[in-house]
Amino acid sequence: MIPKQPLFGKTLNELHDIVSDLKLPKFTAAQIANWLYKKDIQSIDQMSNLPKSTREKLAAQFDMGLVEHYNVQLSADGTKKYLYPTLNRKFIEAAYIPEDTRATLCVSSQVGCKMGCLFCMTGKQGFQSNLTAGEIVNQVRSLPEKDLLTSIVYMGMGEPMDNLDEVMKSLEIFTAEWGFGWSPKRITVSTIGIIPAMKDFLENSSCHLAVSLHSPFEEERKKLMPVENVYALPDLLDAIRNFDFGKQRRVSFEYIMFKGINDTPLHVKELSKKLNGIRCRINLIRFHPIPNTPLQSSDDATIEKFMIALNDKGIRTTIRASRGQDIFAACGLLSTKELMTKT
Repeated sequence: MIPKQPLFGKTLNELHDIVSDLKLPKFTAAQIANWLYKKDIQSIDQMSNLPKSTREKLAAQFDMGLVEHYNVQLSADGTKKYLYPTLNRKFIEAAYIPEDTRATLCVSSQVGCKMGCLFCMTGKQGFQSNLTAGEIVNQVRSLPEKDLLTSIVYMGMGEPMDNLDEVMKSLEIFTAEWGFGWSPKRITVSTIGIIPAMKDFLENSSCHLAVSLHSPFEEERKKLMPVENVYALPDLLDAIRNFDFGKQRRVSFEYIMFKGINDTPLHVKELSKKLNGIRCRINLIRFHPIPNTPLQSSDDATIEKFMIALNDKGIRTTIRASRGQDIFAACGLLSTKELMTKT
């Protein structure tokens, strides 16, 4: 028996193809999109403005494809970490981060990650599979707090630019008028610097870009992030420098602070030099220890001093508040390896 395909996660163009194959009226695609992305339905049969015969045709080959969370952990600071099953019986995590006037969801784009960054728990479990657009968008659609969200960041498990096609489809669903209708300015996509995919993203999306930097020195960055061996930092920064972001679009650099490694005045000086000509912001992030790594976090005084020095150089710099550390939901800590073993 051929398994049914999920409807949720299909773009409007893909829905047009489905409608055409089923010999249904063209306008049916827009009707289906409206039900999928603007209504809180759980089944195809609830698409009440479609004829029963149409619903039966759809249900014969497709199901909704929505998946509820499997587990949730609550941090003392209000952060929640949701565990979602995937279509191929793996698991992913998404972190919900409420603040006074904002609420952010940190979504995953892959199960595991192949990039092997020294400081990241997801990379420790290795790459297992890419998520579909539907599995990415489902993290928002099935979130109990979805109506409270003000922003989405692609900073969970995986490297978004290593799953570009599905990430781009998910962004289309989030931002298109026929989809969720979100402003692209509410969405930030991160990358460690896969240049060809990053250029594609910049040219074909209007969402914000965040780049994992962590050191302005190439040899030092190689030790932290193997991607530096393939896509060198000067080439990465040139690609960003040469792109016209306009006034509304933002590029930011993520910079995890490692004690005695990347937290010196020399790093401030080199960052100022390397980022010259790029209108950007730097987010300084405390390192949260993970097993089997020699890395330690810089202390708060050093981080504060580093921030002040960068701001004095004219680079807007902030310190990101650590959230959800007690439930391993903070930056770099998302990983389902232990949970998958137990499940």
